[in-house]
Amino acid sequence: MPETTCIEGVAAPLLIDNLDTDQIMPKQFLRTITKDGLDKGVLFDLRFHPDGSTKPDFVLNRPEYMNAKILVGGPNFGCGSSREHAVWGLQQLGIEAIIASSFGEIFFSNALNNRLLLIVLEPDKISLLLEELAMNDHHLRIDLETMQVRCGSYVFGFALGERHKKMIVQGLDMVGATLQLLPQIEAFEKKYEAAYGWAKVLPSVGNSHGNTN
Repeated sequence: MPETTCIEGVAAPLLIDNLDTDQIMPKQFLRTITKDGLDKGVLFDLRFHPDGSTKPDFVLNRPEYMNAKILVGGPNFGCGSSREHAVWGLQQLGIEAIIASSFGEIFFSNALNNRLLLIVLEPDKISLLLEELAMNDHHLRIDLETMQVRCGSYVFGFALGERHKKMIVQGLDMVGATLQLLPQIEAFEKKYEAAYGWAKVLPSVGNSHGNTN
């Protein structure tokens, strides 16, 4: 996968305080046993009427924001339950980054572990950003090499842990990042088994009830 050093595109304002994961991904869309199709459920009650017709005034349904890659959210974005489906759905909808003054703690970890970039900026900077976005066709650039958000004349730096920066740049989720360490993991296992062979867990032979003979 090619490296991603820049996220650039339309940024949509989704200025709802305390937007929780139950709103981002309603419970009826959690029945799937795969990650597929979750984009249809994202913000369903805000995007659609009960009969399934589109709410034209909702920000993500407006023509200028339909292809948004970035959200500018309200404070405490992603609070509530731990449902990881909220992150997966946002990604399937095309969202690659979210900027807000604060995030729900579990959502924050789930997002970064799935390479959805979250950026924390102070409220006053977000206000300036929103003003500037309105004058720049809602276009925004996030530079991962310089760790800066750029919009018109404004440039704001942001912080991101080195591990999560590497995962987003290299397109890795937690499984992919762990597999990169496979040689070290196997080397550790050999060393550990040599020193503590008595502790090795061996496969057991048992009947269908799990009882060994």
